[in-house]
Amino acid sequence: MMAQARTPQARSAGPGKEFEFTADHFARVRELIYGQAGIALATTKQEMVYSRLSRRLRSRGIGNFDEYLCGLESGRDAEEWEAFINALTTNLTAFFREAHHFPILAGHIRNRRDEIVIWCSASSTGEEPYSLAMTLVEALRSWTPRARIIASDIDTNVLAQAEAGVYSMDRLEKMPQERIKRFFLKGKGERDGQVRVRPELRQLISFMPLNLLSDNWPLKEQFDAIFCRNVMIYFDKPTQARILARFAPLMKPDGLLFAGHSENFSYITDAFRLREKTVYELTNKKRDQTHAKRT
Repeated sequence: MMAQARTPQARSAGPGKEFEFTADHFARVRELIYGQAGIALATTKQEMVYSRLSRRLRSRGIGNFDEYLCGLESGRDAEEWEAFINALTTNLTAFFREAHHFPILAGHIRNRRDEIVIWCSASSTGEEPYSLAMTLVEALRSWTPRARIIASDIDTNVLAQAEAGVYSMDRLEKMPQERIKRFFLKGKGERDGQVRVRPELRQLISFMPLNLLSDNWPLKEQFDAIFCRNVMIYFDKPTQARILARFAPLMKPDGLLFAGHSENFSYITDAFRLREKTVYELTNKKRDQTHAKRT
């Protein structure tokens, strides 16, 4: 994203707002979040940004956006950088969201002899990695399959929620009762109306913070499947291409990449080709290169 000239602007947060939030402030926020997390905020998101970041100003006792943004731009406050990214990250998710992917995954891994390793690259509050864990247990007919799931997210707040594995009952309203009874424990007393995922599911998952724009990902294995769904829509095309290029060497030769329903990688990369609806596989060239590295 090109840096934008900073010129004085009239108040743009609207009358009655607690803090002045100008078009210049918004441009600076867009530059910061793009540079740190690769997120390309749409020009229509100014009110959303004001609403979320004004909470940070209140919690820090900061009186205006100039002071807050100057503090971020100085790079001296790692804790606030984390809170800034957490505040601007969207975490819309659900159990078995985009349900057609899970039978495809089940068929893909059902007869594998080697250990199965899956990367959920945007785990949010945990619904997606726990859906993957349930799919593994069902497909492999074991509570202790030879399988692992790595679940990562840039937002440390949602990762903590995911690790806890506690949800309100309404989060499960679209799930069959048979699955609920099998995979969740109902809360009692103060926990009435909540459920916790069974510990057997939790043991299949390792949670870790990870920024997809980071130069070094703490990942050593190759994956049978990577789930990167409804994440790329927040990145511009060059950023998408760089991330996809880094995914390719992490795939097993026959690994699958699962994308979101509104994402299309076909014209962004030559490393992957569309296999079926929003499911990609390595091209023959990349598959041969991956196989050569493993042998």
